[in-house]
Amino acid sequence: MEEDYACLYIIRGEPYRSGTSINLNAEETLVGRVSNHFTPDLPFTNAFISRKHFVIHKEKGKAVLYDLGSRHGTEINGVRIVPHTPYLLNNFDIIKLAKGMTVLHFSYMFADQTIEIEPIGFTRQMEIPQLPLTIHWEKRECIVEGKRIPMSEKECLLIRLLHENANQLVTLEKIKSHVWPERSRGAEGVSDVSFDELNALIYRVRKKFGKDTFLISAVRGNGYVLESELISS
Repeated sequence: MEEDYACLYIIRGEPYRSGTSINLNAEETLVGRVSNHFTPDLPFTNAFISRKHFVIHKEKGKAVLYDLGSRHGTEINGVRIVPHTPYLLNNFDIIKLAKGMTVLHFSYMFADQTIEIEPIGFTRQMEIPQLPLTIHWEKRECIVEGKRIPMSEKECLLIRLLHENANQLVTLEKIKSHVWPERSRGAEGVSDVSFDELNALIYRVRKKFGKDTFLISAVRGNGYVLESELISS
């Protein structure tokens, strides 16, 4: 039997319990987000984690981590690492994903109980998240976990614009012109809409539908991105 050499402890990260430990005996361990069509070696359900987020290689008895160009990046000890660049892991390194919603602790030391990764059997035990949100544009309503929630005109215009450009930056200028077409346009052709109005609309959407229903990420000074992996229409 191969001797244990390293493991990850899950401090925080759905769908695992805090304290779950994962052996890293394989030559390669892929960490990412589970979907209906793909399951990495260590699967999480958070939409801010990429399907292929990072991989840990066993190189000369040491654990080396590579971020695989993930959308939201990988932090080690508070520093975002460079994608596709080797990082030699050390005892007590803290790995953060999904804006800190998933936190892992790396160690060459082991707890009494450590589970082996078994992708096929483990996946069968996992509940792959179902689409929690359906949008009926013609009715201007959302169905969230079976509950019908009406959208106002502005909310509908904003959500549809972000949805049609899912996982891409939508600029502030484009949002203003699309959501407030009735407003007069300035010299640069941008609708006369204040940042307070725009921020208030984003706030209302998050509060009304739940911040986990519409994962709207702000790109400071540039615009917004809608993570739409879990949306159907």
